[in-house]
Amino acid sequence: MKPQIRNELEKILKDYSSHSSEIKDVLNYFLEHETLEKEHIIKILKLKKDDKERKIVFTFANSVRKLYTGDYINIKGVIEFSNYCKKNCFYCGLRAKNSSIRRYRMSPTEIINVAKQAADYGLDTIILQSGEDDSYSEDDLIFIISEIRKNTKLPVSVSIGERSFSAYRKFRKAGAVRVLLKHETINKTLFRKIHPDKNYENRIELLRYMNTLGYVTGSGNIIGLPGQTLDDIADDILFMRDEKIKMIGMGPFIPAHNTPLEKFPSGSGELTLNAYAATRLCIPKAQMPTTTALGTISEDLQYQGFFAGCNVIMVNITPDKYRENYNIYDNKIKVEYFYSYNKLRELGFSPSKITQKKLKEML
Repeated sequence: MKPQIRNELEKILKDYSSHSSEIKDVLNYFLEHETLEKEHIIKILKLKKDDKERKIVFTFANSVRKLYTGDYINIKGVIEFSNYCKKNCFYCGLRAKNSSIRRYRMSPTEIINVAKQAADYGLDTIILQSGEDDSYSEDDLIFIISEIRKNTKLPVSVSIGERSFSAYRKFRKAGAVRVLLKHETINKTLFRKIHPDKNYENRIELLRYMNTLGYVTGSGNIIGLPGQTLDDIADDILFMRDEKIKMIGMGPFIPAHNTPLEKFPSGSGELTLNAYAATRLCIPKAQMPTTTALGTISEDLQYQGFFAGCNVIMVNITPDKYRENYNIYDNKIKVEYFYSYNKLRELGFSPSKITQKKLKEML
């Protein structure tokens, strides 16, 4: 740890010298090791909303975010280009057997044009997201990725589920620099209960393969799945640390209509915030969005994520005529670009320099 970083963090601990020694032990462990272990993570996950110790941990995590990743927030644009999916995950509204949603596919030209507009706005990254839709061939996706890179110069991230190892190698050569493949839960038994047609081992091996290709690899888990424990969430965080995951998307479970889990309660937004803080201290250099799922529970909770260590927001740039049908869960909000930019400024956060520069050019 750099001396200047250590000094800044030690000042925070001194300000709270009269509080719980248990939490101070957790934060002191971070000062010595620049990470946390399972027992520390669980202590943070257990903190209640009004605990004074929770405020200390969030203040500390926010400072770690500033010192390790820069004092600004990245704004990334998500294009949900298809809501078709061949899988039947029990929690997801896009599951193949859900006949209640209106399906759509965007054409390559539409996708590329939306990406160009996003670049004009000053977004940091284009994220191509869809269900597992084999109607887009490898060549189709290679063309879309390469055209976006050529026309926008922005990093392209793909979030399209399980394709072959060779396909992901081709996407990397075409210009994709980031990939998001959520493991969703590292608990093998729980994974198999909610994924009737996904292979746990293949998904984990595919994630590991991404790092060998030079991707900035992203993963993440769902918080509040039926049957999940705090131990499971801690294991998810440690898995991502040990596998050198660089982008971490964690969001609460939200039930979706016409799915096997539609009658189960949503995951806890407050627990999700605790998980953000624990993850920031376990993996201090991670890129970590405060997720749309959290914002669907409460917009206020989503923006609280920045005070708990998050440094990314993903705004929705899918055309409205398609977006309303990308129902991975019920009542999914639209995280709108200009509103999010202004809200960040209002809360005292600085959007990334490229975003600020582009908006100044537009005004």
